[in-house]
Amino acid sequence: MKRTTKRLCYMAVLTAVALTVFIIEAQIPLAAPVPGMKLGLANIVTVYAMFRLGPRDTLLILAARILLGSMFAGGFSAMLYSLAGGLMCYLVMLLLRKCLTEKQIWVASVAGAMSHCIGQILVAVLMAGTWRIAFYLPVLLAAAIPAGAFTGLCAQFLNQKLRSFSFEG
Repeated sequence: MKRTTKRLCYMAVLTAVALTVFIIEAQIPLAAPVPGMKLGLANIVTVYAMFRLGPRDTLLILAARILLGSMFAGGFSAMLYSLAGGLMCYLVMLLLRKCLTEKQIWVASVAGAMSHCIGQILVAVLMAGTWRIAFYLPVLLAAAIPAGAFTGLCAQFLNQKLRSFSFEG
């Protein structure tokens, strides 16, 4: 599909929003019973983009957010965790986007959040050199379900409200 200036600007705005939300969320300590848990509010943009713009644009937005977010608020190891989780989430949502309706976007977000945890645990296992870290996965998955539902419902709401916005031509 041919990229228009309006579409590229829209992607840039979505990337900026996702990056801003990511950086702000990284600065706010979350009083959660699960250490390391975040709501993943920047994923609202990823989920929205997957269903509104499509896979290619979503991957570009996600990659830019991860790379820039790691430079501004993380580091190399944070980038590895974000890339693994983000790509796992992306792949799962890519598979689900064809079989879900606009009223089921939140389902893709829950599945994406859970796969994000799996990706991050895989990186942790590789970095630590032990599979014992994988025992933490059920705790992360349990926390990912409500977080994914929340971000998914936000993305679904955003999709409904911006449905009439055209970024073509």
